[in-house]
Amino acid sequence: MITDGLLFEGKDWTFETLQEIHDAVEGVARKELGLNTFPNQIEIITAEQMLDAYSSTGMPLLYRHWSFGKRFVQYEGVYRLGLQSLAYEIVINADPCISYVMEENSAVMQALVIAHAAFGHNHFFKNNYQFRQWTDAAGILDYLAYAKKYIAACEERYGEAEVERLLDAAHALMPQGIDRYPRRRPPSLVEEERRARERMEESERSFNDLWRTVPRPAKSGEKAIDHQRALLRLPQENLIYFFEKSAPKLQPWQREILRIVRLLAQYFYPQQQTKVMNEGCATYCHYRIMNTLHETGRIGPGSFLEFLQSHTNAIRQPTAHDPAYAGINPYALGFDMMCDIARIVTNPTDEDRIWFPEIAGTGDEMAVLRDIWENYRDDSFIAQFLSPHLIRKWRMFHIVDEENAPKLRVGAIHNERGYRDLRRSLAAEYEVGRGAADIQVVEVDLAGSRRLVLHHRVIAGKILEVADAALVLRNIAALWGYDVVLEEVDAVTNEVLKAHMASPET
Repeated sequence: MITDGLLFEGKDWTFETLQEIHDAVEGVARKELGLNTFPNQIEIITAEQMLDAYSSTGMPLLYRHWSFGKRFVQYEGVYRLGLQSLAYEIVINADPCISYVMEENSAVMQALVIAHAAFGHNHFFKNNYQFRQWTDAAGILDYLAYAKKYIAACEERYGEAEVERLLDAAHALMPQGIDRYPRRRPPSLVEEERRARERMEESERSFNDLWRTVPRPAKSGEKAIDHQRALLRLPQENLIYFFEKSAPKLQPWQREILRIVRLLAQYFYPQQQTKVMNEGCATYCHYRIMNTLHETGRIGPGSFLEFLQSHTNAIRQPTAHDPAYAGINPYALGFDMMCDIARIVTNPTDEDRIWFPEIAGTGDEMAVLRDIWENYRDDSFIAQFLSPHLIRKWRMFHIVDEENAPKLRVGAIHNERGYRDLRRSLAAEYEVGRGAADIQVVEVDLAGSRRLVLHHRVIAGKILEVADAALVLRNIAALWGYDVVLEEVDAVTNEVLKAHMASPET
């Protein structure tokens, strides 16, 4: 029962309460923050359903795979033992935007997650250029339904073991199954089911033409090989795309499953590039919205204290000696940077005016933040907007770990000489492809053994672990069907540092 303008009293809530919370949050989000969002679809789920959503990468309607069940058992075990809590929500980049919220949440936590996910993340999904460039929010749910149905049909026709082996190989290559830089806008996912049969038929036709044109002795060998390289689009960084289009022994249904895995990997690509910005945007939005609801008498003091406790836990940055330390907390860095930008826009110092002349003192912090949320990703965001003030607040310093040096070296600290180096080195940690090995298909022996040659570009002498390289090659050889060589090549000198080999039988 709502009294004195309060949206709720105590921890209990009803579906009518949720609707009133949503409407109140929406009013603040649109009028005060100027957010532009997809329509919202809020789903109430149990703790077990939340665990299930964790296990399948948070996507509804996803196809079956043994790894999802394994993750479910792991998550459930630590959750039941009280060693790990569950997220209050999971949000899906779709149109409408789907927010899964726990039925165990209190009323104030439902308000928090609606503000955070249904409006903060929702606005970021709809407006950030990476998501507009790489994802099709309107088509993802239809495509997931198609993918689940198609893979289930393949399991029934060809056997679960055969499909599982293919998915194992495809999943292992997902970090190398994306296009990191746009070539053309990807097709709408809504069209995929309608075009599936035509695409497979055309793929097989192109595949047959390709392998019938293996160069004959009568032709110029160099020109023929160049022609084949052009058809194969070498060098090729997207390994799953290469096998989908060019692997000699794959059947049409196997190529379609590879395409499904590749499109899903590409769908998650923007999230990998915008973790700090996305969480920073959502956290800043929920903080502003919840404060406004409290100031206008829609949330009581007790509920607001509950919110502040949860918010503080989310933005906590453990120190390096803390057992909970796991690197930089994207919620903490993102939220602090958004607050710092708002400060620079509304109340700048002389230092701010020197470092940020375009935005310092302009007065409309939400206009500046909305522009940033639309046009940057993590590396460019940090490189452009990490301020000396925040560097000092976080007490940042740069440790240089050189392989041949006997000791670690402090390369920069939070002072006048170190600001730019610190900002540049931190931004580099979020660059595209930083977290995945750069492995590309560079050569195929079309005239003889059909041996496949790949290069791993080695940066700063960091070669692959032997076990990791063996896993990669085993899956590549299974998809290609012939011998595979992986050469580790220095990115500067092009010297081959090491070579790994595998055959489809090993």
